[in-house]
Amino acid sequence: MGGWWEWDSFWLGPVTATLSAVSTSRDPDRLVLFTDAVVAIAITLLVLPLVDLVPEVKAEGGDAVSVIADHRQEIFTFLLSFVVIANFWLGHHRLFEHVRAYTSAMMRLNLLWLLTIVVLPFPTEIIGAFDTGRFTAGLYAGTILALSVCQSAITWMIHGHKELEKPDDPVSQRELNGSLLLTGLTLVAFLLAALVPGVGFYALLLLLVSPVVMRLWGGRSTDQPRTHTDAQQ
Repeated sequence: MGGWWEWDSFWLGPVTATLSAVSTSRDPDRLVLFTDAVVAIAITLLVLPLVDLVPEVKAEGGDAVSVIADHRQEIFTFLLSFVVIANFWLGHHRLFEHVRAYTSAMMRLNLLWLLTIVVLPFPTEIIGAFDTGRFTAGLYAGTILALSVCQSAITWMIHGHKELEKPDDPVSQRELNGSLLLTGLTLVAFLLAALVPGVGFYALLLLLVSPVVMRLWGGRSTDQPRTHTDAQQ
């Protein structure tokens, strides 16, 4: 019982605490450096199954060309996961440029974000080894969904919190909207991949819609004040 209580206190305690418990004694750069190190390890692990293919193919009597030609699916999944991790890391990096301090809740939420990053090589290996189906595609899309939810939660936690944000560089409403939009699209992609036969990884193409929508939204928001000003003139 004590072990479960300690586990609950570790994860749930900060959630019930007030956001005013901000750590100002330690630079948030320490948290960022730790995050970067874990991401670097996770993204490196993606290529290890491809490295292991070389001696396996040679032992089976194959040549160098067959390493590429007969394992296109494994190579594709490696590149896909590399792009996914790289893009979420870039978003995390941009987000923490706004941060000047952090709470215990943010630190633990960041650990959950890292957990999804570290787990991603596992479904990557599964989709590289087995045929694409609703389970494999859903497992992969679900991992990305969990990653996106964590990133949106961190963004929401920082947005509008003056003790966490840099006063001269806060998280904008546009950044929060963009993060929530990406999470919403990822949820739709997960449902399509997991429930609709034949969709598979094509559902992830929905994630490409997010920057297009935000660009159009941003352009519309920029045009509205101009129209109002012109009408006054």
